[in-house]
Amino acid sequence: MAKQKKLLVFILTIGVFGILNTEMGVIGILPEIAEHFNVSVSAAGWLVSIFAIGVAVSGPTMPLMFSRFDRKKVMVFVLSVFVVANIVSIFTTSFTILLIARIIPALCHPIYCSLAFSVAADSVSKEEAPKAVANVFIGVSAGIVVGVPIVSFIAGVSNLQMAMAFFAIVNIAVLIATFLFVPSMPVKEKISYGTQLNVLKHSNTWLAIIIVVLINAAVYSVYSYLAEFLQTVTNVSPNITSLILFIYGAANIIGNILAGRLLIVKPVKTIVALPFLMGAVYILLFFAGQFTLPMALITLIWGILAGLAANINQYVVTTAASEAPDFANGLFLSACNIGTTIGAGVGGLFISELGTQYVVLVGILSLILTAVFIFLRNYHLRTAELVSK
Repeated sequence: MAKQKKLLVFILTIGVFGILNTEMGVIGILPEIAEHFNVSVSAAGWLVSIFAIGVAVSGPTMPLMFSRFDRKKVMVFVLSVFVVANIVSIFTTSFTILLIARIIPALCHPIYCSLAFSVAADSVSKEEAPKAVANVFIGVSAGIVVGVPIVSFIAGVSNLQMAMAFFAIVNIAVLIATFLFVPSMPVKEKISYGTQLNVLKHSNTWLAIIIVVLINAAVYSVYSYLAEFLQTVTNVSPNITSLILFIYGAANIIGNILAGRLLIVKPVKTIVALPFLMGAVYILLFFAGQFTLPMALITLIWGILAGLAANINQYVVTTAASEAPDFANGLFLSACNIGTTIGAGVGGLFISELGTQYVVLVGILSLILTAVFIFLRNYHLRTAELVSK
């Protein structure tokens, strides 16, 4: 039984990797896509933006709609959509069709990811749930960080079609594994749509959503421009830039593993500490970012905290809306994408007005607001506990 549960979590982790790799992997091949379809790089960038918008829009609705169906069948359906979209992307010669082949799976993205978190949590005891979810988050980090250089490498040694085929191969493998090894998972207790939507009446749910938006804004306002920061402020070569970006990604995975333990043992202290620790890292980044070795060390610590932050985001939303886990995970995914969009947008404004180094200030301001809303959340939770006693 334990082996079966481990296999289930492993398949979910690779599944999330495939989904996130489809979303983020194109970042590494945007120049090749622009050349192949005869469009500008900024136009090719819509392949990333439109996917993120699709996830943000469908995050609260699609997991809710599919929450009453057998979870295995839903996962097989979503993976099939991704496989078909991946295959269309390989063979199409039309940029418009390529955009459509990005929009459709983007709408299904929150369904699979929210299910993956819910199923992983349900496969173990309530106390061990954060650890199981953290394992799935490794797939998220790997999809974002490892997928990009892999796809870029394949395009470099082969061609664009082979790079895009990598998305399809991963999703086909997960689809087959899901079909063969994931047991049927009918929903034992069907929660009505009204009951699930009721979580939006709770102030704690909205506080959790705001916290997630602010944490993601804090991370992505700076991370979105890390490559530019390294080249213009730290003044390092493209190879060193790639190495430091890889350090950030590997550190993310370490942060996921740590989160699985810390959110079981000391959840409140871990959540409270995050904005202060990340704020300290950003202050160091601002004053020592021009030095290569300190920058590498700062990025390592920052990456660990960012991995921890991703798990905290999921934890605060799902604990605030625990009676509707699939819907809560959809809200979490939507809030993440909104925070990422806001952070990257405001970060870009600060860079154009003040210079690249000052993008760190957006992160610090977001973290100050995060700390305020975390204290408000904790105050509400303590008040609710006293009332229940």
